[in-house]
Amino acid sequence: MESAVANVLLVDDEPENALPLALALENSGHRVHITVRASAAMDLMRRQNIQCLITDYQMPDVDGVQLCRMVRACPCLALTPVLMLSAAPEPAEHQWCWSQFFRKPVCLEEIIEAVDAHVAARLTVGPRLGTSKVSIRAALQCEAPASSRWCPVRSACWP
Repeated sequence: MESAVANVLLVDDEPENALPLALALENSGHRVHITVRASAAMDLMRRQNIQCLITDYQMPDVDGVQLCRMVRACPCLALTPVLMLSAAPEPAEHQWCWSQFFRKPVCLEEIIEAVDAHVAARLTVGPRLGTSKVSIRAALQCEAPASSRWCPVRSACWP
């Protein structure tokens, strides 16, 4: 499968853990952003068109599950694929929150293939109307250029 170029956001409280994955993704042609906090990730997602979010599960303050919930609660971001990375086993009670779970240590090629698959699916299918409980007007307002962006559900999107 030919990969689609994507804007990928890596969130890990230990940036040195994200660097090998960032380099591998960049070598595959993707643009990569790295943040160390969920609040910075949400801010970046508000300003940039991120096609895939990769987050660590265990982080101080706001963990990966809470970040997933924040993304899913924002209609403008709710369909963004989220890949969760963790040294711990996948917790069954939160499986609905992320798109795919990877247990560390993980093969970088597997993650790149997952990013490619999720991005390709979004590009070929596009957002499906009716799968998100947001009005078309609200979605269009959230898609406006960052300088004029106003999201009617901003309080739900960005705490």
